[in-house]
Amino acid sequence: MDKLAVTFGSEILKIIPGRVSTEIDARLSFDTEATLRKARHLAQLYKDIGVNPQERVLFKIASTWEGLQAAKVLEAEGLHCNLTLLFSFAQAVVAAENGVTLISPFVGRILDFWKKETGKDYAPQDDPGVLSVTEIYNYYKKYDHKTIVMGASFRSKAEVLQLAGCDYLTISPKLLQELADSTEKVDKKLDAAGAKGLNLPKRVFDEKAFRWALNEDPCATNKLAEGIRMFAKDTVKLEELIQKQLKA
Repeated sequence: MDKLAVTFGSEILKIIPGRVSTEIDARLSFDTEATLRKARHLAQLYKDIGVNPQERVLFKIASTWEGLQAAKVLEAEGLHCNLTLLFSFAQAVVAAENGVTLISPFVGRILDFWKKETGKDYAPQDDPGVLSVTEIYNYYKKYDHKTIVMGASFRSKAEVLQLAGCDYLTISPKLLQELADSTEKVDKKLDAAGAKGLNLPKRVFDEKAFRWALNEDPCATNKLAEGIRMFAKDTVKLEELIQKQLKA
């Protein structure tokens, strides 16, 4: 499984600049030490085939408290991380304080949750996912956090445009095509300089405060757990597939 992940990563790196994300087994999401062992092992596998993981790889870790603590250690060792399944402000603040390289908040999944919860349709500017990423981006720029905000999981072109100016956005081919075909004016919605003047209080989350904040956020609690289960289920499927291939 680990060799397969690294092989996929190295093949992608042959055709793109920058970095590729290699996911840590989601079943380790509540085990800091096991996450560290897995990331270090994957890093060594990359080194063994001539890829410098410090320059070209992001280790993708679920934004649990344990995952965030593992990321802090890995970043100190020069191994960079992408904190995924991030749905709340508390997760984002701890990621930044821990020196994480990149976070990928799931805009569309936040919208999905609140649409189902409330039965409402949201205008792009009132989209809960857009508002969440906007809050995180502004806070990071206000306090000079270097962590990259990469909005992910978009449901519409309008949702993407509401985050114009964000550090990174990861956008599906369908929505990229819609953007390419569009002639409408694009206004910059997020601005680092403008965030400096916002009245945003500094926040600190120790483990108890983090767990309470997560508990108080039904979307983050639900979607983090659901995402871990889904990622783990896919990992088991892949294991079974590989076992069949090996037996054959």
